Amino acid sequence: MTKLKTAFFCQNCGNHYPKWMGQCSACKEWNTLIEEVIQNPKKTPIGLSKTQASSKPTKIQDIDNSDNPRLNSKDEELNRVLGGGIVPGSLILIGGEPGIGKSTLLLQISLFLNIKVLYVSGEESKQQIKRRANRINSNSKSCYILNETNVETIIQQINSIEPELIIIDSIQTLQTDTIESSPGSVSQIKESASHFLKYSKKTNLPVVMVGHITKDGGIAGPKILEHMVDVVLNFEGDRNHIYRILRSKKNRYGSTAEIGIYEMLNDGLRQVSNPSELLISNNKSPLSGNAIAATIEGIRPIMIEIQALVSSAVYGTPQRSTTGFNSKRLNMLLAVLEKKAGFNLGTKDVFLNITGGIKIEDPAIDLAVIAAILSSNINIPIPHGICFAAEIGLSGELRNISKIDQRINEAEKLGFKFLILSDAAKISKIPKKIKILQYSRIEDLIKNLFKERD
Repeated sequence: MTKLKTAFFCQNCGNHYPKWMGQCSACKEWNTLIEEVIQNPKKTPIGLSKTQASSKPTKIQDIDNSDNPRLNSKDEELNRVLGGGIVPGSLILIGGEPGIGKSTLLLQISLFLNIKVLYVSGEESKQQIKRRANRINSNSKSCYILNETNVETIIQQINSIEPELIIIDSIQTLQTDTIESSPGSVSQIKESASHFLKYSKKTNLPVVMVGHITKDGGIAGPKILEHMVDVVLNFEGDRNHIYRILRSKKNRYGSTAEIGIYEMLNDGLRQVSNPSELLISNNKSPLSGNAIAATIEGIRPIMIEIQALVSSAVYGTPQRSTTGFNSKRLNMLLAVLEKKAGFNLGTKDVFLNITGGIKIEDPAIDLAVIAAILSSNINIPIPHGICFAAEIGLSGELRNISKIDQRINEAEKLGFKFLILSDAAKISKIPKKIKILQYSRIEDLIKNLFKERD
């Protein structure tokens, strides 16, 4: 019997070494090297005959893609994130925490499409998938379910069924005969993904793969996996909240700034076409510590509610806790309030929450955060019908933001009476149903915001 050749692979970056080392010299991570059996050169992959056609160089002006339109997924949120639909021949990777709804989302897409779809599952049985399909209430006749983890067998079934879309759930469960290590190892993930990449590009067949994530939030396996695929999507959300957000981390065919919003229900995921109405409470009586911000995610304007609670510190060190907002930016805003506006918040606990369990990176919500903190600190609610959109500088000035007109239109559509902006903001068209208030410094805002209640 010939001796198996082994090597040590880094589970974080995929780099390999002939012997074990405590630290990976490439990514500088400790205790990430795992011994794996390297590829056996005597074995050759089978079932890949369609991908072995010889390639010839072609002039770029001779390449015709007029008859190669995007595939409509029948999901407006997914289409928006992908840039208009699924590109034929693309390799899409979607990751997220366990139980967040990745399999439900992809099964819904498989059932609602009117094309032949092959759903390959290495984690669930056909009966389990059928029960989920019954909850979704779909009677699709073009969705095929395959329980298989061997890459060569899967590709043989693809050649036999000839689907128009392939869904792999998940890439960490697959294994190929060309590698003798266990499923989920770095070499198995890389080699399995490589087979589907070659097959997808040669046959112009789109492939969607589910990827598990690590405790740090990254997709499990080598980092090269994210470089190999065309699109990387993150399915985010808190299992204690009903909202899910689909973000694009990498997209070769569209913008990475788009998001899709879903609502988790008993019968599956529902698309949220107007998230502003859901993220704002319908409480008619104004409450202190609540402020509405006009933000932008990609090209989509969203009105979100920001809640703040300021109270005396019970313990020696004041607490600073945030949900959905950058904690370091909160500390900066508190320092600006104390230095420029004279509010003594250094001895008080400050808790900040963005409703709906979503995370916002738009700096234009700074003004709404400050307004909510001030409202909670003096225990006076912000007058009804006011929303905010401005970035705060370190000198306490209100800075200009992008896409002013979209924010104004969204606030006007939802019935807000006032929108507070920076005086540097340039408005192309004066709105009729909403009044624009512009200030240059936060001191001017504080003097006028609560003057009706003083």
